[in-house]
Amino acid sequence: MDNRYLRVEGHNNLVRDTSTNGIINTDKNGYRSYVELRKAKNKNLNRIDKIESDLNSLKNDINDIKILLLNLSKSN
Repeated sequence: MDNRYLRVEGHNNLVRDTSTNGIINTDKNGYRSYVELRKAKNKNLNRIDKIESDLNSLKNDINDIKILLLNLSKSN
């Protein structure tokens, strides 16, 4: 590690960039795990959104069928 970075006391995976004074997490495995978890959550959210959309479409179709049946029964 070059002298631009200083270890943060009490944190093995954190360093301070002395030129910007920012804290940098050096735990690459932890970051990869976070990214994979975020991708999985987004995939599940997209799946739920699609299911909700399909359900709303089915509700509309059923309502249309109901209206058609009511109209048919009135005309007889």
